[in-house]
Amino acid sequence: MAQIVLSAQTRTKTGSSVARRLRRTGQFPAVIYGRTGNTVMIDVNVKEFVSSAKNISRSTILTIAVKDGKSYEVFVKDVQQNIINAMVLHADFYEVEADVALRAKVKIHIHGNPIGVRDGGILELPVHEVEVECLPKYLPPRIDVDIADLKVNQSIHIRDLNLGENVRVLSGSDQVIALVKFAKAEAATAAAETEATATPAPEAKS
Repeated sequence: MAQIVLSAQTRTKTGSSVARRLRRTGQFPAVIYGRTGNTVMIDVNVKEFVSSAKNISRSTILTIAVKDGKSYEVFVKDVQQNIINAMVLHADFYEVEADVALRAKVKIHIHGNPIGVRDGGILELPVHEVEVECLPKYLPPRIDVDIADLKVNQSIHIRDLNLGENVRVLSGSDQVIALVKFAKAEAATAAAETEATATPAPEAKS
């Protein structure tokens, strides 16, 4: 996916009255901060941000291009919205540094129709994201997991992921990403049939 770029301009004034004036002009106030504690106050176009938001996840690095010529590589850390009309009121962006490892939660993208589901099993997806640590340039926008070959009573764990030597997985390796199992009723029937087969028939009395 192409890098998302948002245009912005620096802001020197703060306060609720300033924020209201911004919103009337189609802008909203935002802040860029980083690990050093320095902050940059900016104004962002509402329509531009909302249009890009559908492609932004917790692991998406986007560029904020400020009109003074400086640009920032950032994550969206927090967005405040009006609870009535969902209007964007404020946003916090966290600046990432090219040579500093970061931690992020990357969304899992499941694809494929499991064999086990076609055989009557039920698919469960307990985990939807994985926490990783890496340099920004190695951060995957998402993690694709193919579950087409998954049969009944089979599962895929976080330890089964191959994200490359430059990405360290922080989530527990035993966590299950996807599994296929029979429904409870079918499982009980299967267990009863197994038990009946394993139990010898009683001897007839003479």
